[in-house]
Amino acid sequence: MSPLAPVLQGFFTDKLIAQRQASGHTIAAYRDTCRLLREFASAQARKQPCQLDIADLDAPLITAFLEHLETGRANTVTTRNARLAAIRSLYRYAALHAPEHAAVISRVLAIPPKRSDRAIVCYLDAEQTDALLAAPGQATWLARRDRALLLVAVQTGLRVSELTGLTISDVHLGAGPHVRCHGKGRKDRATPLTRQTVAVLRAWLAERRGKPGDPLFPTRDGRPLSRDAVERLVGKHAAAAAARCPAITSKNVTPHTLRHSAAMALLHAGVDTSVIALWMGHEDPASTQIYLHADMTIKEQALARVQPRGTPPGRYRAPDTLLAFLDTL
Repeated sequence: MSPLAPVLQGFFTDKLIAQRQASGHTIAAYRDTCRLLREFASAQARKQPCQLDIADLDAPLITAFLEHLETGRANTVTTRNARLAAIRSLYRYAALHAPEHAAVISRVLAIPPKRSDRAIVCYLDAEQTDALLAAPGQATWLARRDRALLLVAVQTGLRVSELTGLTISDVHLGAGPHVRCHGKGRKDRATPLTRQTVAVLRAWLAERRGKPGDPLFPTRDGRPLSRDAVERLVGKHAAAAAARCPAITSKNVTPHTLRHSAAMALLHAGVDTSVIALWMGHEDPASTQIYLHADMTIKEQALARVQPRGTPPGRYRAPDTLLAFLDTL
């Protein structure tokens, strides 16, 4: 067995699981990165994966692997950088447990992430949101479920994983109605609900029935909706809403678009960005700055305060009312 095998095993069992107590999503993402890297390195070095050593996974090979992700697998720069972050985490662990490979490890750790373009966030305005919420209708059980899900998503701004993880007991419709979720970073978050959302959820819960631990938005057989299922239903209803509001066709409507729409609605209502960060469950309040960048209303208000070029300096003063009266005679 090569020296890489115990290092790789210790990285997952000791560092990720025992020390960091990483989430299942993090472990799965790091696992997939290591699997892809070992398959690529095995083909390049013409060795079985169990025969690979740390020396085989040097900086040129890691660089070629990252290039393969973008060209061969058509991954985005964001995905490429996420894979690199997982590799660097593995090599930082290897630096302590395989010091004889310090030179190889240091060169891999020096590989920088690639810079990428940052697009303006896509969101729905009030008219487009209303069209989307009206698209499912209320004729069938699935339609009523989808309408309740879309309304909760666009009002609370929950992530898709938080939406699919909601149970009946997470909804509180009494005094101070709110929905609780166990979100990203293992943070519990409570989000208040509007009267419209409370009314729709009350009717849905009366029809949904079930036990407190059952999923709030289930499939036909009672299981939680998957991420892909939510993405499909959002796309389906967005296509239907385009007939009522053609402006939706120019936007890529995904579950995360509804999250952005919730944040932009709060921003347009004059809510402070620090409060929006708490509402959205952002670890860093700076993450909320993307909504300021996307909001043309705030930029137009700033433009209105700028003094036009070519105008004399000084504060404008209205003419004397008596002189104005005399000028009209």
